[in-house]
Amino acid sequence: MATLQVEDHHLVLALTAFEKAESIHGDLRIPAQAVTGVEVLDKVMDAIAGWRVGTGIPGSVAVGSFHQKNATTFAVVHHNHHRGVLVTLKNAPFDRLVIGCDDPEAVVTRLSASLGRDRPDNEQPPG
Repeated sequence: MATLQVEDHHLVLALTAFEKAESIHGDLRIPAQAVTGVEVLDKVMDAIAGWRVGTGIPGSVAVGSFHQKNATTFAVVHHNHHRGVLVTLKNAPFDRLVIGCDDPEAVVTRLSASLGRDRPDNEQPPG
């Protein structure tokens, strides 16, 4: 199962080998300063739309990048996850990350705390 964590001022989306094959992509490493929001999604599949590069079964599986006119989403959602996490990004390869998980509240709390410690209001992260 994909995991989100903060390491060295970066948000890291670590994919399993199977998810890398499904998404036709490797792990993502995004500067923490690019994260503009982290929130819980109650209906994770509703957040995914557009033409896909990766694997998808409508309403069941969405793994890879999804492209719309004004936004690109990277998603990792499998049939057993109806809820998940939405990470909004600015100045990054993707505009949004949508990740299915068992306990999205815990993930949002953990990421928010980690991102807050990494980016105090009075300090800029290293370049």
